[in-house]
Amino acid sequence: MEAKHRRKPPSRGRSSHQFTVAMAILSLVLAGGAVTGLGTSMLRPDDAASPAEAAVHDPIGDPSNTTRLVHRDRITGDISPKSVVASPAGDVIANNMMYNHTSTLYDASSLELAATVPDTVDLAEFGFPDRAGETTGAPVEAVFSPDGRFAYVSQYSLKGPGAGETATDDCAAGDAIGNSAVYRLDLETKEWDQVIEVGRVPKFISLSSDGSVALVSNWCDSSVSVVDLDKGEEIRQIPVDSAPRGSVVLPDNRTAYVTAMYADELYRVDLETGESELVLETGRKPRHLVLSPDASRMYLTESGNDRLLELDTATGEVLREVATGREPRTMAISPDGLALYVVNYYANTVTKFDAETLEEIQTVEVGQNPIGITYEPTHGRVWVANYAGSIDVFDDTAPRDGTMEP
Repeated sequence: MEAKHRRKPPSRGRSSHQFTVAMAILSLVLAGGAVTGLGTSMLRPDDAASPAEAAVHDPIGDPSNTTRLVHRDRITGDISPKSVVASPAGDVIANNMMYNHTSTLYDASSLELAATVPDTVDLAEFGFPDRAGETTGAPVEAVFSPDGRFAYVSQYSLKGPGAGETATDDCAAGDAIGNSAVYRLDLETKEWDQVIEVGRVPKFISLSSDGSVALVSNWCDSSVSVVDLDKGEEIRQIPVDSAPRGSVVLPDNRTAYVTAMYADELYRVDLETGESELVLETGRKPRHLVLSPDASRMYLTESGNDRLLELDTATGEVLREVATGREPRTMAISPDGLALYVVNYYANTVTKFDAETLEEIQTVEVGQNPIGITYEPTHGRVWVANYAGSIDVFDDTAPRDGTMEP
């Protein structure tokens, strides 16, 4: 795939806006396990608050380290969610890999399925005339634009005209594996409106704090792609080491951290110069990263070591650590930064930690093989993606004594 511009013409009536309170919006998005963008533009002409802005200025309930998780519902259906991510404005997306070839959208209020979006596209419609015909993807992870208008979804691999060899986690086919892509989903039309080529087997995706750049982990290239979202194209790849997975971008919009999962390493990368630096040799399988709302701290799960680390974002130094359940994978952080939620893949549980003390607050049972988690800020709920085929939803507004507000 060689074309640079990969957008469909914008639909009529499309509008976008950014947020006014930068750090507040950052804290909301970080709750989904990834850094999306901050905005600094003025309010809309009528000064009406968006749902996301209203959620920021009207926090739900008590501090998150004083509440407990209460199970609300289990969502099932034709899903095998690898991840689940909440927008700042009341939408939730689950990504169902090559087993179902869909992304499913849910209404955060009703928990109802809003749309099922197949991962099938004709690449010729997105600027790749040599790839005309049906191509299927495999949705892995997602991140929302700051206004919740778009979801960027990494596709594990592409299969169709011009595709390379089959992609696998062991990268056995090497350079014969074809490059893959990030699809952009328009939340108004529920359709893919952009395809951006990246490297081989892209997995995690995060955004810079100004919302202009995406960072995509290329699992089989030992690199991360830096994507200019205004242009809709990859502008560089930065080398790290084997099996890059989690990433966060700091509020300077330039500095990022990336885990190299099979190398047991943590890297600091410069998005502008393309330089990378090894900052920490970790325990086995460092997988996921999240930032504290003020970006002074960073949390890292070591999947092969059953451990959660707290690090200083300025230095990469380990500050504290605590044991988790068996094989911690993804985690989320509450908007107030006081609680961390960690999925334990082989224990079929989620553990909630007090971010101030790293003490365990609560462990709850979920479905089989929990692998993704997000904090949905408009209702104070935690969504858990269970790879075996379900999503658990918890309220996290109940007082610790177990009673619920009427």
